[in-house]
Amino acid sequence: MATPLNIIFAGTPDFAAQHLAALIHAKHNVIAVYCPPDKPAGRGKRLTACATKLLALEHNIIVEQPINFKSEEDQQQLAQYNADIMVVVAYGLLLPEVVLSAPRLGCINVHGSILPKWRGAAPIQRSLEAGDKKTGVTIMQMDKGLDTGDMILKTECDIEITDTSASLYEKLANLGPTALVETLTLMALPNYQASDHNIAQDNELATYAKKLDKAEAELNWQLSATELHRKVRAYIPWPVSQFTFTESETESEGKQHRLRVWQASVQEYQGNAVPGTIIKADKEGIDVATTDGCLRLEVIQLPGKKALAVKDILNGRSDWFVVGSPINKLG
Repeated sequence: MATPLNIIFAGTPDFAAQHLAALIHAKHNVIAVYCPPDKPAGRGKRLTACATKLLALEHNIIVEQPINFKSEEDQQQLAQYNADIMVVVAYGLLLPEVVLSAPRLGCINVHGSILPKWRGAAPIQRSLEAGDKKTGVTIMQMDKGLDTGDMILKTECDIEITDTSASLYEKLANLGPTALVETLTLMALPNYQASDHNIAQDNELATYAKKLDKAEAELNWQLSATELHRKVRAYIPWPVSQFTFTESETESEGKQHRLRVWQASVQEYQGNAVPGTIIKADKEGIDVATTDGCLRLEVIQLPGKKALAVKDILNGRSDWFVVGSPINKLG
């Protein structure tokens, strides 16, 4: 019979909080929660607690918020909890080896990809951008490398053509907690031996999911419509795909604006228009030529405005999107 585990949980955003909630309702003991220090947020820049801290306080769980684990004091504090295991979900801090080895069963991590594919900071976005058909969650034993530890359990889901990073995030937030609890049930067995269950990652198959950069959100019409569509979906809700348009005939003279794209689709196009040219603009959307096919812009956001369906924008701004003109210049 499995004995309940004494768990230290480390995490930050809502994704992590959903995993913490599953542990709180499981037959284990969450003895402490680690999260980063509160950060200024909102117009007033008031110090704001993360979702994980708020949930921990709601359930009267001790909260620790070290800046990092470089000091011996913070390392010793964690060791004094004498935890069986530490669960790490989207924590945002690197853990030194002294911390990784402090709990009896070490530290495990919930990672949002099917490892060894997409190690790193942005696995959800990079899987969408690459056009993967599936993604999932991997529970792994942490080591000193970046997402290189042995895998304990994997669970998968399909990536639909309509998925964005936001919707995929929710899918994984539903998969992860169940997989985590299943993993802990296994590790709590008296005869549990990591060597009997863990599988080493094949480093030859590894890919890296680098952190997103705002500059990547700029749509390059020299790409194919399929590639651009993937970017649109991958960059929702941040940083949101966008392009610059100019008010005059020359970029050096005109005022520039940023226009965000919240929804688009790929359309067939057999013509020879220069990539970036508007080839149609009606209630269905604004079709823009690319090097292969065209991208139909369906929901966009003008500067200082909320996102709207193109048909609504064209009611007042049809002169901005003239068929035959470059999308990067006002008509």
